[in-house]
Amino acid sequence: TMKIMIKEVGIDGEELVRHGQLNLVDLAGSECVARSGAKEDRAREAGSINQSLLTLGRVINSLVEHHSHIPYRDSKLTRLLQESLGGKAKTVIIATLSPSAMAIDETISTLEYAFR
Repeated sequence: TMKIMIKEVGIDGEELVRHGQLNLVDLAGSECVARSGAKEDRAREAGSINQSLLTLGRVINSLVEHHSHIPYRDSKLTRLLQESLGGKAKTVIIATLSPSAMAIDETISTLEYAFR
């Protein structure tokens, strides 16, 4: 997370302070544990990443559908991104894909997730 604060003096002489925040989050790691061959710590890590991605998807869907309750508190990731997902924030998802035909299932899954 990078926070930026800019102070300006307006035409009327009044000081104006603008705040900005940039969150860069690598969401890579969503994968089928059985297919990846991950064991022990790596399998747990992949499971945690998958759970965070599922929660992020629920938060995004709740925001799009204007639900009264948004489940930000269901994961550390969504708590961290709460300010970026709601309100006046602009949020971008950059999805990286594999050109390999062997990764078509992951590519489709990634595109479907990013399309939300």
